[in-house]
Amino acid sequence: MPLRGVDFTSAPSRRKPVTVARGTLERSVLRLERVDALPSLSAFEAFLAEPGPWTGGFDFPFGLPRAFVQAQGLGDDAAMVSAELHRRCAARMEFRALVDRWGNTQPAGQRLLHRVTDRALTGLSSTSPLQTRYVPVGFMYYEGFQRLLDAGVSVPGLAPGQPVPAAAPSPAALPLPRVALEAYPAALAHELIGGRSYKNSDAADRLIARKDIVDALEQGRTALGLRCRFSHAQRDDLTADASGDRLDAVLCLVQAAWASTRPNFGLPPEMDPVEGWILTAGAAAKSTAPATPPARSRRG
Repeated sequence: MPLRGVDFTSAPSRRKPVTVARGTLERSVLRLERVDALPSLSAFEAFLAEPGPWTGGFDFPFGLPRAFVQAQGLGDDAAMVSAELHRRCAARMEFRALVDRWGNTQPAGQRLLHRVTDRALTGLSSTSPLQTRYVPVGFMYYEGFQRLLDAGVSVPGLAPGQPVPAAAPSPAALPLPRVALEAYPAALAHELIGGRSYKNSDAADRLIARKDIVDALEQGRTALGLRCRFSHAQRDDLTADASGDRLDAVLCLVQAAWASTRPNFGLPPEMDPVEGWILTAGAAAKSTAPATPPARSRRG
């Protein structure tokens, strides 16, 4: 099964593209084939249209907090929510205005809600998908998830993908699966190097952190039980990229590879069909906050 790992941005450009890592898994060895840069959302759409089979891990939220969805009457599953949101909000700034209007009616500290899965990560908490400033995770959701649906990609537990023809002439004529899963590279990076920063700087300490992540991936020092295989050039490229985007795409690729070997892609049976679930997040998540708040982390 071809695998993909996608580090997403809601406003791609040649300077800050959507970054796609491609690889294949044989037994427990994940081989990185190449890393691509997609400079526009149209290029991202073309990538999604590539024929299957493939399974990809995408670094953006696939759902919104249920309390916000219910307050806005957006629907009962993630696909309905996205469709209704785009019907009401024709542009991302209209989505920001919707969130702001609702947030201004909420008590302090409850304006940027989290999903259950955002708080189910070991040792850290993901940014709220309602955040449209600073790290605009909400814009990533707005621009990313609906494009998955429009492309007919299967999103397990949230959207079935392109329907199978009612009367296909032969099994060979059936569309091969394209599967999208919500990944979160910071979760795997945190497992490997703790809270050390590794992105957005060519400072020596962050270069060393990137090298340590690459070493750990090659040696299989993760709870996912996989080892990565990089060429010398790929290894140098991943560590030299000061943005960390290429490394994040590879971390998403590793999470997708793990999911491809698990029943139901490793998603828990209690996954909320409105909120979705982050790959490798603890299945026994609680909606209440833990006694010791986890460290905050961000996407992008």
